[in-house]
Amino acid sequence: MVLSQFSEEGEKQTLADYLSHLPKDVYPVGRLDYDSEGLLLLTNDKALTHRLLEPKFEHKRTYWVQVDGDITDEAIMQLCKGVAINNNGKDYVTKPAIAKKIGAPDVSERNPPIRYRKNIPTSWVSLTLTEGKNRQVRKMTAKVGFPTLRLIRCAIGNVTIDNLQAGECIETDASTGQKLMGK
Repeated sequence: MVLSQFSEEGEKQTLADYLSHLPKDVYPVGRLDYDSEGLLLLTNDKALTHRLLEPKFEHKRTYWVQVDGDITDEAIMQLCKGVAINNNGKDYVTKPAIAKKIGAPDVSERNPPIRYRKNIPTSWVSLTLTEGKNRQVRKMTAKVGFPTLRLIRCAIGNVTIDNLQAGECIETDASTGQKLMGK
């Protein structure tokens, strides 16, 4: 587990522990919580950073979410409509999402593993959002009665983790930014 930032924070490992060779102006865009996994973009392209961080652009982010229990069609419909969550002490209704139940994705085992309970099943949801409130996915699934056990960001715009292994990095060029911005 690694914090998706370069600056130190307590005893936790950060990107600097693995990517110290990068130029100082490279920045992680769209941080992941410490307990989350998946696609992380690092860039020094200021226009791309602005486009991805500015809420008015509503770029899509897709997550694979393993939840506690066998998620119901009703819960999926609630996620699609938007749910009331608490965001920084204020009540907030999320924007409609694209949500669907999926089979378990082909991903490596989590380290440390998620909690396992013999008599309670888990299920997976694909959830696409166009906003990024603090711990939003976790709050949304908990609100509909199915707490998040594992959270993997699998796509930002049209860029995906397809064919990447955990911890693997690829270097891209400006065309990736254009792909993200729909050009």
